[in-house]
Amino acid sequence: MSGKSRKIGCAVLVLVAIGAIALWWLKSASGFSARQQPTRVEAILAGNARRMAIPSAAKAMRNPMEPAPDMLIEARRHFADHCAVCHANNGSGDTEVGRNLYPKAPDMREPATQSLTDGEIYFIIHNGIRMSGMPAWGNESAGDHDHDSWMLVHFIRHLPRLTPEELQDMAKFNPQSPAEMQEQKEEEKFLNGKPAKK
Repeated sequence: MSGKSRKIGCAVLVLVAIGAIALWWLKSASGFSARQQPTRVEAILAGNARRMAIPSAAKAMRNPMEPAPDMLIEARRHFADHCAVCHANNGSGDTEVGRNLYPKAPDMREPATQSLTDGEIYFIIHNGIRMSGMPAWGNESAGDHDHDSWMLVHFIRHLPRLTPEELQDMAKFNPQSPAEMQEQKEEEKFLNGKPAKK
């Protein structure tokens, strides 16, 4: 075995040993619970992984859609129906699902999201991010011309300026469970003077 091969073999063994020790420490210290706050190292690694997951060509993509008022209404309602369960209507990520993901759903009003290019945001919506809880929402056959995803980019840019009226409109488009729908029907019957079913 040559000196170079021995050095590479030793380096691999050291890395495997460090990895095994790190896994043992994580498992014994707190396990792999999604309840824990990510450590600073994990946050840095996750941020770097997100940056590496987005191809450089996507970073330069320009949004082909103009942010017209009707389009923003459609995007806002689409966000309420598809995205708010994790990200909240206001983009804060402060929902039962968003708080319990690992990593947690980001506050999209903050610079970590708002400083991304339109192409980066589009790529994340359209393709998702592995091992993060962010699914790929885009229509794969549309390629880089997925209008729903481009509309959402405009809406995400608008999140820091969301008005109370817009939030109220969004609430009407949030998904409801069958039990919530039944409760709403019973409430409407009661308010209209009809007795509730027992």
